[in-house]
Amino acid sequence: QVQLVESGGGLVQAGGAVRLSCAASGRTFSTDNMGWFRQAPGKEREFVSAISWSTGRTLYADSVKGRFTISRDDAKNTVFLQMNSLKPEDTAVYYCAARRGFVLATTSSEYTYWGQGTQVTVSS
Repeated sequence: QVQLVESGGGLVQAGGAVRLSCAASGRTFSTDNMGWFRQAPGKEREFVSAISWSTGRTLYADSVKGRFTISRDDAKNTVFLQMNSLKPEDTAVYYCAARRGFVLATTSSEYTYWGQGTQVTVSS
């Protein structure tokens, strides 16, 4: 059973930066995809970014491309989301997710394992 624990959220001013971490335990070789999603109040959960453990390939939503960077630390079994140039519209609960398979996925229904979420609030 894969367990995911996010950390690093908080309150930040517009234009600022935050780094989120997702520590994964119980992951096997086939649990290759790691993703970040976010959900703002009254909105559906949306894809933010994904990374492959084996290849390092990454995907980003258009809304965060150029501002957010996803990365991984194999030794620590941890995935990071560096968020720069934050905007008020980035305010949401951010969730880490994992799935088996080697093709990066961008829809929440394709992910099996989820963390508890961490709140990021960007003030204007």
